Amino acid sequence: MPTHHALAQEADAMKRYAITLTRDVHTADDLVQDCMERALRKWTLRRAGVPLRAWLFTMMRNLHVDGWRQAKRRQTESLETMTSPPAIPPTQENHVELNRLLARVMSLPEDQRAALILVSVEGFTYREAAQTLGVPEGTILSRVSRARAALREATAETAPRLRSVT
Repeated sequence: MPTHHALAQEADAMKRYAITLTRDVHTADDLVQDCMERALRKWTLRRAGVPLRAWLFTMMRNLHVDGWRQAKRRQTESLETMTSPPAIPPTQENHVELNRLLARVMSLPEDQRAALILVSVEGFTYREAAQTLGVPEGTILSRVSRARAALREATAETAPRLRSVT
């Protein structure tokens, strides 16, 4: 029998990952709900030894990919609306910098973004992230490394440059 409490404990992490996948808060909510519903229906099929979060994130990624493929086939949404991050007006300097960082993360290729979020935000091990995304562990290492390098480069480009006084 599914443990509703265990699923509820993963809701925040699922929401963060869903926003990473969908780039839209409302679509992310729908994705989390669909994933929770499927988890409840498929609870008896869950393999022993697979961590709950990894199982849920794998299921969520598969639901997202299936939905994306269906939308692509139907051609109901333009590419621009699928890739534009939500606009949130900043209220102070920290929010501006946070929004810049989020925009940089969201501009990463999907494979790098997903690997970075799983490892750096959600605390997955490289092995767990590899299992969740269905790729070799070395691929996760490479994707996270490339994502971090791209973020460092983007940050260096926008950092204020100090002039030396001579």
